[in-house]
Amino acid sequence: MPDHLHWLIQLREGDELAGVVRRFKGRSARSLNESLGHHGTIWQPGYHDRAIRGERDLKQTARYIVANPLRAGLVQEIGQYPHWDAIWL
Repeated sequence: MPDHLHWLIQLREGDELAGVVRRFKGRSARSLNESLGHHGTIWQPGYHDRAIRGERDLKQTARYIVANPLRAGLVQEIGQYPHWDAIWL
């Protein structure tokens, strides 16, 4: 998606979501700024999270994420989106 990111991750034992998000935002912002010759903020503050409670929720959430570019009208078929990769279809 051009203006936001959806993740489906499983935290390792001892990891906290806030730390994982903070590290991702920091590293990716530095890399993007360096690549683009810019400096400053890339990501908006905060994030939204949802807990997956079972296999059914996991599949529904994964399918929602994979189909997001299709719903947004970016592609006619899911496989056309260059950044999709999922076993959940």
